[in-house]
Amino acid sequence: MQNDFVRAGAPFEVASARATIPVIRDLAAAFRRAARPVIFTRYVADPLYRPLGERLPWIAALDPPVNACVPGFHRCYRDAAAEREGVAVIDELAPHASDIVIDKVYFSAFHGTGLAARLRALGAESLVVVGTVTEMCVEDTARHAVHFGLPTTIISDAVSSNHPAGHQAALDGFARNYGWVRSAAEVLRQGGFAEDAS
Repeated sequence: MQNDFVRAGAPFEVASARATIPVIRDLAAAFRRAARPVIFTRYVADPLYRPLGERLPWIAALDPPVNACVPGFHRCYRDAAAEREGVAVIDELAPHASDIVIDKVYFSAFHGTGLAARLRALGAESLVVVGTVTEMCVEDTARHAVHFGLPTTIISDAVSSNHPAGHQAALDGFARNYGWVRSAAEVLRQGGFAEDAS
């Protein structure tokens, strides 16, 4: 949920991601109240994808003049009063001091980040995944979590995509073969959270 994906006019704009902000904010707040870890991941531009540039046109946006998801690069967005760092988590979901922020260069938050080890150190026994883009980073992270032995749930009303068919296919495939797809209300109700969490 970074500026370069969520803000209006962002280079990788997923307009439907803005509708998920209140849901994700409520989930994060409930997890914090319950002393459960909240982890943000940020996609950071990396040259490793360059050889795929002709096949994957979005890669060109990582380079100048766009500089999508390049750390330190700031831009103006139509729905923000001042410049924001493109790679940063949006203001509405700004990580708290107790939260963990992990940068990644692959779609999966597990690949090359040490996330699995951090989750083990935290005593995590399961994972709840939210964010954008459903059929890319969300799906890749959720499937990868299962390979690390973590029962995983994708929150259906807290993920987003510009491709409705791909979004739905990712959720259907995950629910059929990997884990669970549930609404935020279901997770808050079934997860032992206080009633005011929703």
